[in-house]
Amino acid sequence: MCELVSVEFTSGQDQILLGTRKGKCIKFYEGLDEEKGTYGLKPIGRDTQGVKAMDLDDDDKLIAMTVVKENSNVLTITSNGYGKLSDISDYRLQGRAGKGVKAGNFNEKTGELVYLGFVKEDEDVMLITDNGIVIRVKSTDISKVGRDTQGVIIMRMDKTKVSTVAVVPHEDEEEIVEGEENGEVTTAETTEE
Repeated sequence: MCELVSVEFTSGQDQILLGTRKGKCIKFYEGLDEEKGTYGLKPIGRDTQGVKAMDLDDDDKLIAMTVVKENSNVLTITSNGYGKLSDISDYRLQGRAGKGVKAGNFNEKTGELVYLGFVKEDEDVMLITDNGIVIRVKSTDISKVGRDTQGVIIMRMDKTKVSTVAVVPHEDEEEIVEGEENGEVTTAETTEE
């Protein structure tokens, strides 16, 4: 069964990054390679099946597709709450339809890859588990390490898995409601360090 993973606008001359749940990824140029005279992704009709973007193993599936963004870090998050930032230059440019490279050192402890995308310093990352627990982390609080590492624990798991990840604009912490006094709500201000 095939299912759509992602849709994004491109210029026709962008680089595309794909990731799989087993932790493989590929970065390729979508436009015309003038040296070879071939397209990464040749423009075709809407109702066609398209071309192969990545050669997947039988037990693997694509989980992410994104356009490479300037001034952003690559964010990887696994099902067991491990994550890391890495530089896009760690992901070499390849031809379309290849096997790709490892997006990290993932195993039974870390779990499978659930998110591969881009995040900027002024953004937050929200992790949501399959039982509805949500945490929000500043992107700058996530360790930046090499591509071929497992990362660090972003969210501790207890008989649950990370199911969804979202990158959102950064927000300062909200006021925390402490209670009521004489019919009025009292609050404690929170500050960012």
